[in-house]
Amino acid sequence: MTGPLEGLDDHQLEAARALRGPVCVLAGAGTGKTRVITRRIAHGVDTGAYSPQRVMAVTFTAKAAGEMRGRLRALGVSGVSARTFHAAALAQVNYFWPTLAGDQAPSIIDNKVRMLAHAADGVGLAPDTATLRDVAAAIEWRKVTLRSIDQYAADRPEGVGRLGVDQVVALQRAYEKLKDERRQMDFEDVLLTCAGMIEAEPRVAAAVREQYRHFTVDEYQDVSPLQNRVLELWLGDRRDLCVVGDASQTVYSFTGADARYLLEFERTHEDARVVRLERNYRSTAPVLAVANDLMRGRAGALELVAASSLDTPVPTVRAFDDDEEEAAAVAGSVADSLARGIDPHDIAVLYRSHAQSAALLTALSAVGVAASVLGGRKFFDLPEVRQALMALRAASVAPMETGFLATVRDVLRGVGLTDDPPEAGGALREAWEARAALLRLAEEAPAGTDLRAFTDDLQARARDQHEPTTRTVTLATLHAAKGLEWDHVYLVGVSEGLLPISYAKTFEAVDEERRLAYVGVTRAARTLSVSWSRGRGRAERSPSRFLREIGSGSLRSADASPRPAGTNRRAGATTSSSPRSAR
Repeated sequence: MTGPLEGLDDHQLEAARALRGPVCVLAGAGTGKTRVITRRIAHGVDTGAYSPQRVMAVTFTAKAAGEMRGRLRALGVSGVSARTFHAAALAQVNYFWPTLAGDQAPSIIDNKVRMLAHAADGVGLAPDTATLRDVAAAIEWRKVTLRSIDQYAADRPEGVGRLGVDQVVALQRAYEKLKDERRQMDFEDVLLTCAGMIEAEPRVAAAVREQYRHFTVDEYQDVSPLQNRVLELWLGDRRDLCVVGDASQTVYSFTGADARYLLEFERTHEDARVVRLERNYRSTAPVLAVANDLMRGRAGALELVAASSLDTPVPTVRAFDDDEEEAAAVAGSVADSLARGIDPHDIAVLYRSHAQSAALLTALSAVGVAASVLGGRKFFDLPEVRQALMALRAASVAPMETGFLATVRDVLRGVGLTDDPPEAGGALREAWEARAALLRLAEEAPAGTDLRAFTDDLQARARDQHEPTTRTVTLATLHAAKGLEWDHVYLVGVSEGLLPISYAKTFEAVDEERRLAYVGVTRAARTLSVSWSRGRGRAERSPSRFLREIGSGSLRSADASPRPAGTNRRAGATTSSSPRSAR
């Protein structure tokens, strides 16, 4: 077998060959869903079933869309529209608005909280910034769940912070009025406007449905009612829809995501074909045993089976007296792993809340380990990267006196790259790591690459948000870690009040926290180390209820007896890193 279907397993092959919808691919963590999506599209184009310009692949992040475009290019497919819901809707609004309204489409608000502050002044309210952020989130939830302001008031009568529901309603009405006066739209209005155009204008509906004939939606478990409505309007009465998702990774219900669209797809779409992907190419069997225990019996849960036969340790769980002790132990274990030759970019420390990162960063810096917090400024937006790209572009127009790699190295040295890195921690080390990542890209470039081709590739990467990896340990919240993977994962703070978070009071909220824990566990390819701290005094904690749901054979208790403050002792099982199959 050759072409885009080469190398797929039987279930992946079944999904990739199902070119006519409706198709539902239930893809567990690490089962190769992006591979299947792109191979399926490439197979459709290769066989003539699809015209690339008639295909829309919808993702939830611009980065995921860029990765999909990159993979399709590698398969020889160009012209496919791989976009987020919002990017696709905005393109349609901007295209049709001048024809329908006779002028340019409204601009997009760049700061919802600032406009809310101006609206609050107009109705005699003076909420603090935190309250304004919560009101902004309430507006977003109202719109993506297709509620009017009156319906919102009925469903959320408790108000926001110190604002009663009547004040929240008044503020929302003032915000909408101010927005209209300024001829602006917010992020959610883009989808609402797109839906309104297609519903109200037959010529818009006809044009959109003529342009796009075949739809693929990734992360379908995270669609909101508004996004699903737009999707239905794009489709019209056609059936060429393929959705891909995993109900166990629904972690955005608080923003309006509704997994029912995935769970009920077979019932709501006549003759739907359902393919299950449960062969996991990321994690070893011991890690998957923890994941399967955590989700067993939950709606839509898949039973993951390891493709790898590597013999790795049973994941461990450790208890500590307080957060500082836990952070110091994790930092010591990470330092030990690096000393044994494990690449720092293969290690991640994951947690529930941003506030947990401070103690971890301090502890890692204390043992000389460089770390990056995921979710900061994008790589290609860093000033040192922009400076380096300009210098490389300038050098590319002059004849090279030395070889390609030597020239790149000289240019990067000219903008600050040194042979030895600065001390861990701080902006200087972060800048050094960014420049070093550019040098590694040059070292990995295909034979025969010249400087102009290299800089063109960097610009394409910047457009697609295809960022290189920096050789630092990654710190990330569980939400930010979704869709990523590392060989060695430390899941910290697995205690009541942190995971599940203290404000998760209902069954549904706690179940969402369980799915977050599942996301954290399934990021680990080789080893998993779980920990929690007891806390002290009024902050005393107990182990998370999720730990009690995991079988004793799946999660091994490890000794972590108290020790004097300020000492770093190894904690957590690790093994040497080895290449993994990119399925």
